[in-house]
Amino acid sequence: MVDASRRGFFRGRPKALPAQRPPWARPEAEFIARCTRCNECIAACPTGIVVAGDGGFPTIDFKRGECTFCRRCVDACAPQALTRPSEDTQPWALVAQLGDACLPRHGVECRICGEHCDARAIRFQPRLGGSPEPQIDSERCTGCGACVAPCPVNALSVS
Repeated sequence: MVDASRRGFFRGRPKALPAQRPPWARPEAEFIARCTRCNECIAACPTGIVVAGDGGFPTIDFKRGECTFCRRCVDACAPQALTRPSEDTQPWALVAQLGDACLPRHGVECRICGEHCDARAIRFQPRLGGSPEPQIDSERCTGCGACVAPCPVNALSVS
């Protein structure tokens, strides 16, 4: 019998980061069990960041834009793989991460990530003899991904 999880991957499934599910997703095993891959959450997303991922399950692609936490994906999810949040329920525990390709780390002036951060979680620390370097305040960061797409060198990720 062929292992369906390896289908199409002759040397085994490549190691990848776990898929980022839409906001307010249930824990992964429960999400997979409930999600029917109906694509209603994809159709409901006004920013277009909910996309069909591996196996047709919805994932988030921050290179397409940001999450506004509008809850339309949750409202569209009939099988409730995405839970109905209360007002104080956080959508996820994601935080922006800065990579080595960041331009200020290489002496090039760039502040585009901070300009797109409505939560003001990205601040620029002055440095002697160099461009101000971005610092991400994990307490303020909502994980919305607004900083990811505008970065000219793909130095930001959300995890």
